[in-house]
Amino acid sequence: MQVELRRGLPRVPGGEPWPPAGTVDVADAPVEDAPVAAGAAAPVVGATETTEVPLRRGLPRVPGGEPWPPAGTVRVAAAAAAAETADVAEPAHTIEVPLRRGLPRVEGGDPWPPAGTVRVAAPAPEAEPAPQPEPETEPAAPVAATVVDDAVAKTAPEPAPKPAPKPAPQPAPASATAGKPEGVVRQWLPWAIGAILLLAAAVFGARWYVGTEAGADFIAHYNGIQPLPDNAPTGLPGWLNWAHFFNMFLMALIIKTGIDVRREKRPAAYWQPKKGGKKISVTLWLHQALDIAWVVLGVVFFVLLFTTGQWMRIVPTSWDAIPHAVSAGLQYLSLDWPTENPWLHYNALQELSYFITVFVASPLAIASGFRMSSMWPASWKAVPVSWARAVHFPTMIYFVAFIVVHVFLVLTTGLRGNMNAMFAAREDATSWIGVVLFLVAAGVTALGWFFARASVVTPVAGKTGKVSKR
Repeated sequence: MQVELRRGLPRVPGGEPWPPAGTVDVADAPVEDAPVAAGAAAPVVGATETTEVPLRRGLPRVPGGEPWPPAGTVRVAAAAAAAETADVAEPAHTIEVPLRRGLPRVEGGDPWPPAGTVRVAAPAPEAEPAPQPEPETEPAAPVAATVVDDAVAKTAPEPAPKPAPKPAPQPAPASATAGKPEGVVRQWLPWAIGAILLLAAAVFGARWYVGTEAGADFIAHYNGIQPLPDNAPTGLPGWLNWAHFFNMFLMALIIKTGIDVRREKRPAAYWQPKKGGKKISVTLWLHQALDIAWVVLGVVFFVLLFTTGQWMRIVPTSWDAIPHAVSAGLQYLSLDWPTENPWLHYNALQELSYFITVFVASPLAIASGFRMSSMWPASWKAVPVSWARAVHFPTMIYFVAFIVVHVFLVLTTGLRGNMNAMFAAREDATSWIGVVLFLVAAGVTALGWFFARASVVTPVAGKTGKVSKR
């Protein structure tokens, strides 16, 4: 006979219910005498007779929908119906079987129905074989659901599993390429091109102005030479030479460790005072130690600067220093550089740049660095740390720019004379001793730069506090 297939859930998300709608041929239930249970006799039904039984409803097809299939009936063999509608009296022989659990009723819930067992009638003992052989026939399942499930399992092909879609490639975040050379070049290339174009425009503009009558008269009246008081000292003393070396050494390492602190994400070690307090990275500890040494050097430098009268060489003593500085700047930009004689005096532009570096930039760097450091008392809340951060890094950029321009001019405006004045304390434009001393100083600075790292500094930091990995 024909039995409608019971359809279940789809095999793939969004697909059609499985199996497809249709019917299947099943064998008619044979006619057998049902056993008498508790004195009641079950009715005998012919093999060819059918009856209607209600459909077993399952889970809804869509969230919040009605159970599937819709309420209705299906015609099955009368023997199966009789087995389900037999006497309410419990059969004489029953057994417990575990419940078959299905999908959960709610998302994230437990499978339904709950784990447990149910008592069902025990299977009847096998009958003795008949004396005359009869052709074997497939017996019908005791319930229509079993017949349908077996037929679907035998006839329906298993669908091929749908391959999981490959995730679309995601663009790399900006932070992933920030540290790569191509990322750095791409970030700074527009600024470099802009700076070169601006410098080229300034050079052409200065050469044009100096070539005019007004420009020539301005240069003739203000030649760029620094106006000095009559009692200003002559020459550079020895203490200024070694102060220049220590300043070069410390400033190079301060800039290096400052950059390391800004770029450091996972410090190799941490330092803490012996009496307890805030933990800081070993790199930051080295940066602060160099800062303290630089401040001590600055105090000594200030004392000697004002006790020897050398302050007159870097402190403007007349308002004429401003137009002289403008004149020196025009001469530099026009590539017709002013006369250099550092043993006797600086030009006005050098005077102003040294004044800003010593009396403006250095105090700002010290004050902002002290505010950001762990040495700042927590009770001093009048100065916000945001101010310190906004001042400290631009000040470092100023020092870097000053050093680059300073070294460039020293190398291009009389190398031996400048080196002898800065490192050998002598007025000599032919001797190489100043160059040799500079190379030695540069080598010492390079070694300090190389060893200014956590792996080398950690044992030293351990002498002044507690060093730990975290």
